Order: sequence, then C-alpha cells, then structure tokens
Amino acid sequence: MSTETSHASPGRENGPVREERNAAAPPDPGAAPAAGPHDAPAPGGSSADRRRWLALAIVMTAAFMDLVDVTIVNIAIPSMRQDLGASTSAIQWITAGYALAFAAGLITGGRLGDIYGRKRLFLVGITGFTAASLLCGIAADPAMLVSSRLLQGAMAALMVPQVLAIIHVTFPPHERGKVFGLFGAIVGLGAVSGPMLGALLTEWNLFGLEWRPIFLINLPVGIAGVLLGRKFITESKAPRALRLDLVGVVLATLALVMLIFPLTHGRENDWPLWGFVCMALAPVVFAGFIAYEKYKIKKDGSPLVELSLFKVKSFAGGIAVQLTFGIATGIFFLVWTLYMQMGLGWSALRAGTTGIPFSVAVSAAAGISVQKLVPRFGRKVLQAGALTMAAGLLLYIWESQHYGMGIASWQMAAPLVVMGIGMGLIVAPLTDTVLSEVPPEHAGSASGLINTTGQMGNALGLGLTSVVFFGLIDDDTVFGSPYVEAFRGALWWVVAVLLVIFAVMFMLPRKAVPSEHREGGPDAPAAPAVPAQADGRAPAPAPAKVPAV
Repeated sequence: MSTETSHASPGRENGPVREERNAAAPPDPGAAPAAGPHDAPAPGGSSADRRRWLALAIVMTAAFMDLVDVTIVNIAIPSMRQDLGASTSAIQWITAGYALAFAAGLITGGRLGDIYGRKRLFLVGITGFTAASLLCGIAADPAMLVSSRLLQGAMAALMVPQVLAIIHVTFPPHERGKVFGLFGAIVGLGAVSGPMLGALLTEWNLFGLEWRPIFLINLPVGIAGVLLGRKFITESKAPRALRLDLVGVVLATLALVMLIFPLTHGRENDWPLWGFVCMALAPVVFAGFIAYEKYKIKKDGSPLVELSLFKVKSFAGGIAVQLTFGIATGIFFLVWTLYMQMGLGWSALRAGTTGIPFSVAVSAAAGISVQKLVPRFGRKVLQAGALTMAAGLLLYIWESQHYGMGIASWQMAAPLVVMGIGMGLIVAPLTDTVLSEVPPEHAGSASGLINTTGQMGNALGLGLTSVVFFGLIDDDTVFGSPYVEAFRGALWWVVAVLLVIFAVMFMLPRKAVPSEHREGGPDAPAAPAVPAQADGRAPAPAPAKVPAV
C-alpha cells in the first residue's frame, strides 16, 4: 500500500524571509503581536504564543489526515472491488487518480497560497478534502469513487503545500528545528497507523458500511480543522509571489494521463490502437511542455518548473531517482495487498498486521541513516538501501515460491524487515541529498518539484500494474494461485527498477553539503533576502512524501 514516511529538515535560512501577515481574527487586546519568521518568540504565556501552537496542531492534523488517507486506501482495495464490482482499471485509478491529481496541483496550490493567502487556501483545501471524503464514503459505483478520489487529490494539493509555509511564517528560526521535528514524528506516525487503521475499519464493518468508514472518518477531523483554522491560523502571503502557470500544468498532466490511461485500460480492451497512439504522443506533449516552460521563463520568469535546476547534475539525478522510486513503490504496495488478500485469501486485518515489521524497520533505519550513516558515508548509504531493498524482494520471491499458498505472516517478516531497512536508508536522506547542491534561492521550488515527481512516479507505477501484474493473470476474477504467481512476476520488475535506481544514484553528490554551509550558517556566504518559494513551501525542503506500507 502506498504509505508515506518523511524526514523533515529544519527551515533553511537564506536571509530574512519577508511575509505579509494579517491576523486571522480580531486581535486580543492583551495579546502580543504574532511572531514573524525572524522576530523573537512571544512570551510563553501570551495569547499570541498559544495561538501559534494551536495553529501548528491544526495544520499538522490536516497533514496527518492527508497522509493517513493515502496509506489507508490500499488495504481496503479488495473490499471495494468486491462491494462495487470494480474492474482492474478502476481499482488502479482509485489509487493512481489521487496521486495524479495531487501531483498535478501541488506546485500550483503552493503558488495560490502565496498569492491569495496561505490560510485562505488551507481552509479551501481542507473544506474540499472533507467534502470529497464524504463523496468517496457514499460512492455508489466505481466511477463515482474514482471521480471523488480525483477531487480529493486536487483538494489535498491546495491544502498540503500551505502546511509548511504556515509553519515557516508562524515560528521564528530558532524554534523551527523543534517544530519540524514534531512534524516528522507526526508524519511517521501516520505512515505506521494508516494501514492498521484501514484494516481495523474495514474488518469491523461499522454499521454495515464495510470499507466506507476509511473515508468517512475524515469528516469530524476536517470539520474541526475548518472551524479551528478560521480562528487560530494567521494569514500570510508572499510579497513577490510567482504567477500561475496553468498552461504548464495542463500540458504536464496531459502527458502523464496519455501514458497512464492507456496502461490502465489497455488490457481490458485488448490493447487497442488508440492506446499505443496515446503513449507514442505522450513524449511529444511533454516536449511541448518543455518548450512552453522556456517561453514562460522569458515571458515573466514564473514557469511551473525551473528548468535551470536540471543543470545541477545531482538534482537531475535525484529527480530521476525520485521518479523511478515512485514507480517501484507504486507497483509493489498495490500488488502486495492484492497478493495477501486476493491471492492468499487473508483478511484485511491480517494483511495490515503483517506489514507492521516493515513499518517499524523503515522508521528505525530512517533515523539511523540521517543521524549516523549519511553524514559519514554519503550517497553510499542510499545505494546500499537500493541493494538492500532488492535483496529483500529476492528473499520474498524465494519464500513465496517455497511456501506457496501456505506461507504465514511470520515467515514474511524477514523479507519485509530487510526491505524496510533498505527503504529507510533511502527515503529519509534523499530529499536533503538531492537539494544539497541546489542554489538557496531555488531550494523551495526544487523541493516542490521533488515531491511532485515522486507522486507522478507513484501514479505511473500504479498504471504499470496492468502490465507487470494483471497482465500475468488470464482471468482476474479467479483468485488464489494466479494472483500469487503474478505477485512473484511483478516483484522481478520491481527488483529491476531498484537496480536502475542504484545506477542512477551515482549522479548524486558523494556527500551532501553540510547544512551549516548552505543555510546561512556562520560558514556560509551571505545570501540575499528571498520570499517563501512559489511552490508554497518555505526555502526549507518539504518533507518528502514517501511510500510506506
């Protein structure tokens, strides 16, 4: 299933970050002024100080809700398929549609927050996300569920970019390390709890609603977020926000849809000619996107993608790693769920508990890799992670072949722990490593592009399951051994992708530039003042969304 863990870096200081900030509510006569990014913190007992910590709780809860919603869905896919009679393409779109809509709107959502206000866009996003969750929960057929998931992903793209931007302008620099640490802990909790929560809600079949509570649980959280957010979040805007690039969004999304749509629907339609035509034209549309971005740079300097970033070898390599890693995890987590529930016949709860060793291993390895290993060994840690994940998959293939339909949860623990260690070595330090040679003034844009690319890779990987998994099944309505054999076949593809990732990682810097040398620290050269970046994030790299169980 597609879960996400994250390593949050403290806010990068590239000089003063000037923001337009307006009170979210009429000021309390006794309240101190809200702290600006470089102002001293308000006194501990002041009303302003309490307000900002309440605002932090609200935006973190929203981020947690988004993360859980991503991680909670895969475990319920078999139940959705049985209840709604969904086709294989529909179950792919239930997950891929969210990732695609989220990726397409992420950078634009951040810019809208810069232009119209982060609080305003956050409230619009969380309101829409909550409404979309209701539509998902009452969906009467697969088409309605897929459409609601697309809407949910689009609303998340408005909501999520504001979270780190709000944190950045609400807390002064000396407090951001602690705040981003809390954020990382919340994200990690969501990564572990999402699959289990989904398994429990599906297994309990509350009020006879089967899988629907996995979406309906968002309603009270979302409503509370809207009401409290209106009161406690302080408004902020970027004084020099970049303009929107809607044409760029349309072209990039169209190119990706022209790949994913034929992949997901081709098998069910005997791979018609139109599918191959679409896939052949996708690179043409993408080339048109690149050409338009060059024009946009000359026109007003506000392209969707800052193409000059790709002149940085380590960044270009990092984007390739993020894309291919998204493909690998997109394939694995969907076929893994289908293998356990539709191949082995396990319940959602048993499938969810089976993944616990994996989640624990990811969290443990992530902490060690960032704190101990990467500072000493650099990119070798990430490359070791790719090879370790591949070794875990090979062990999983062997165990599945050896034990067959009689495999037990405890027997899966070994390959899952090995895989989890490998993933933890990659996901936590990847964003910071990729950004280490990016110019400070482009750090926020680069961070947004990294997250967008990961989501696009995930959507593409989910689309590819039609080929690497369902393509190996003659009749997808016959469960059992066909799904088990297809699972093993799909894992070989994932192993191949991980070997590609290992090779591409040679483009990453041998060792990341220490943060104190690129964040305005004492050893860093002075940097000009910059506003929060146009992707909606502060110059700090946003926590990378990472697939998890």
